[in-house]
Amino acid sequence: VQLQASGGGLVQAGGSLRLSCAASGFTFSGYSMGWFRQAPGKEREFVAAIKPNGGSTYYADSVKGRFAVSRVNAKNTAYLQMNSLKPEDTAVYYCAAGRAITSTIASLRGYTYWGQGTQVTVSS
Repeated sequence: VQLQASGGGLVQAGGSLRLSCAASGFTFSGYSMGWFRQAPGKEREFVAAIKPNGGSTYYADSVKGRFAVSRVNAKNTAYLQMNSLKPEDTAVYYCAAGRAITSTIASLRGYTYWGQGTQVTVSS
């Protein structure tokens, strides 16, 4: 099993980035995909998630209206479009896959597989 997150980088406040998460080694279309982030000295926190068929999406209040999660099952890839970025969005972003149900979709325990993380830095 492998989850490869990419697309991070340095961007000015107000800018945009698109993260990708390429999956392999498991049946991608059967798993919820989540995005989490961890800033220095802080716990890993939920950002966004999408159910296996893409029909339901979930967002943390802090990113609602600015971020959009999507997936293309035919490409075994999930995406996180991040717009109107703020300095407080600076963190390492991780993608994760799991059999998460609605009650665990925003919880670390809802996910079995984790990617290596990609750094997002937003300058003011």
